[in-house]
Amino acid sequence: MASGSSLLPVQARALPRLFPRPYLWGPAALVATGVLVPLGYLVVRAFEAEPGELAALLLRWRNLRLLGNTLGLTAGVLAAATALALPLAWLVARTDLRGARVVTLLGVLPLAVPGYVMAYALLGMTGTNGLLARLLDVGWPRPSGYPGALAALTLYTFPYLFLNLRTALLGLDPALEEAARSLGYREAEVARRVVLPQLRPAFLAGGLLVALHVLGDFGVVSLMRFETFSYAIYLQYAAAFDRVYAAWLALMLLGLTGALLALEARLLRGRRYARTGGGAARHPRRARLGGWAVPAYAFAALVALASVGLPVATIVYWLGRGTEAVAWGDLGAALWDSARASLPAALLAAGLAVPVAYLGVRKPSGPSRLMERVAYLGYATPPLAFALALVVFSLAAVPFLYQTLTLLVLAYALHFLAEALGPVRSALYQAPPRVEEAARALGRPPLAAFFAATFPLLRRGLGVSAAFVFLSAFKELPLTFLLSPLGFHTLAMGVWGAAGEALFSVAAPYALVLILTSSVLVGLLLRGT
Repeated sequence: MASGSSLLPVQARALPRLFPRPYLWGPAALVATGVLVPLGYLVVRAFEAEPGELAALLLRWRNLRLLGNTLGLTAGVLAAATALALPLAWLVARTDLRGARVVTLLGVLPLAVPGYVMAYALLGMTGTNGLLARLLDVGWPRPSGYPGALAALTLYTFPYLFLNLRTALLGLDPALEEAARSLGYREAEVARRVVLPQLRPAFLAGGLLVALHVLGDFGVVSLMRFETFSYAIYLQYAAAFDRVYAAWLALMLLGLTGALLALEARLLRGRRYARTGGGAARHPRRARLGGWAVPAYAFAALVALASVGLPVATIVYWLGRGTEAVAWGDLGAALWDSARASLPAALLAAGLAVPVAYLGVRKPSGPSRLMERVAYLGYATPPLAFALALVVFSLAAVPFLYQTLTLLVLAYALHFLAEALGPVRSALYQAPPRVEEAARALGRPPLAAFFAATFPLLRRGLGVSAAFVFLSAFKELPLTFLLSPLGFHTLAMGVWGAAGEALFSVAAPYALVLILTSSVLVGLLLRGT
């Protein structure tokens, strides 16, 4: 009895270690429920079709055309974005280009121009009464279809590749390049055989972000009238009211996203790129541009002009042509609606990121890693598919949430939670756990010890996380369009709605406020990261 009774306290003390406390796993379980349950309802809704109807839905010729359009656009944007991002990253990271910081800023600023604003700018600068016609006295045809969607999405997404490739180029150890040169390889061969293979992780990381944005895009393809899976989901949901077929289209798009994630993981499996030799890594030698300096500056200026200059010039042009048509009251209401949905979503996402990241960093296990993967699944799910899943779920299980601000805020927070996790995880890795352990040794309960010792060290990461989510939610269109309450009208909806009707003067102030607000946030993020 003595020995048995002595074991009981030991087992009792071990239980908290085996089972994390509710304030940790409770929010994490909420995230998993919020992401997985709506997707489950989407599957249930899709299989409501009769067997004969199901075969007819899946074997439609239109599905094959949508697949070809979606994959073709994704591949085209990846190729075009690489053609812009790789030379620009090489110029700022590996050459003696003066003003590299300014060029880097110009390469990041297109992130402040949402894809649908870029599409609006391309439409507004062309045509018989566009900016180019006024400047050049030539009526440039308005872009549409595949070329228009390709141009708009490339100019919007190439910074994701540029940032990843620039970081990789700055971090490469020049020892391998010097060894290749000592073996007689020319500079072009060194770049092809040594440098480019080392950029594979950066290219895959940036390319994955680009591809996810293209697969989930709705604003650009709808304005350019190019039918991809996302555009077809919207048409099927809004015009045909066939939610079973819309559910199947969403699942097909989700399958494409899953295949893309699996391919990215497969291409990186088993590869090592870290330096393993002795000694300290050195900074790479910067190439002298010499006579290539003028073409290099011209290329950087052309990219900046196309991705930032022309959109801003187009907005200012149409704003000047229709100032009297601006409904300033509607503009203020749209700004307020955008902020009152984005701000609580940013705070909620940052708050949910803390327990999820804490479990992954301080209590790593199979369940904690699964929670993180689920959070990233919410981000990888295309916005229209995620929105449709929430529509199906809310109508079936919680109809009082349908078309409410609460549901929209939850959708923003769950979809963009992955953006909030990164900065919080980084801050947790830098926060020494012994500080929290010392607070607990002094008698503080675990939660009080966390807020006293660790939480102050996370404030910077939490600020960056909230800013990331606010920026993304502020520009978000597909989730807003399907989930917003009646009478709710954001800046994104204002740009998309007016541009779709070719009311470029009406869309201009909405686009300008979006770009100005996003630019401020991008600048703050660059300073905080």
